Amino acid sequence: MSTAMPFDTAATLLSDVTAAVKAAGLTLRDRHTPHARGASLAEVVGEIHANDDAVLDVLREPLLRAWRGSQWAEDELAGGALPPGHWWVVDPAEGNINHVHGMEDWAVTATLVHDNQPVLTVVHLPLTGDTYTAVAGGGTRLNGRPLRVSAKTDLNAALTGTGQAKPGEDERTFRRIGDSVTAMLVNGLVVRVSVPATMQLIHVAAGRTDAFWQFSDVRSGLVAGALLVSEAGGTVTDLTGEPWHTGSRDFLAAAPGIHGAALKVLSPIA
Repeated sequence: MSTAMPFDTAATLLSDVTAAVKAAGLTLRDRHTPHARGASLAEVVGEIHANDDAVLDVLREPLLRAWRGSQWAEDELAGGALPPGHWWVVDPAEGNINHVHGMEDWAVTATLVHDNQPVLTVVHLPLTGDTYTAVAGGGTRLNGRPLRVSAKTDLNAALTGTGQAKPGEDERTFRRIGDSVTAMLVNGLVVRVSVPATMQLIHVAAGRTDAFWQFSDVRSGLVAGALLVSEAGGTVTDLTGEPWHTGSRDFLAAAPGIHGAALKVLSPIA
């Protein structure tokens, strides 16, 4: 997907970013409860914003120091291409809605994007202590152990997934999600529909699942997983089959052996 960094530069930066994300993860872990927080929509949204604010207070400055001249993509729900240069695309609580409802599938993510391609990412799961990392040209790792995508070649045997990118998307997007789930249920084995995207994409990168697609361009939910999957040997495109970048309007990450078949199923819906 991206041009490789010099080894020494990448190793130092990855160490600094990993330390910052893990420290932020402790903040989010301390805020976690085994029960849901908030009954009304306003209360739930307030809890979500409080999580974001608490983690960003810990995470922002260390990341900006880690790469001189880097900039910060402020809106985690924004999509579309970024201006040229190096940008931090961060989700301080990826799966925030799960966190505030007392569930366990959430993480802290930080991704350095250069000219609209992710070049380094760290995804940390504070409850398990697992850390997924990838550097352009350097592979994908879980706690330092290399990962590879699935070797499957038959879509009929594939475990795939999708989900919405954010609340309040338009009705057309929701209908496309429904139509795509039906199509993949007919052509695949099992479909998981859940949020957030990153928590599904780490499974694609690790070869536990075989594909993930999304009808959205929300950057913060895709950049980390896009690099993790591609550096683990997967194929990452939009739903026309063109190479994915932050300006793409939709997304497909899959094991190379089933990518073509998945694209054939999904592209008419896109």
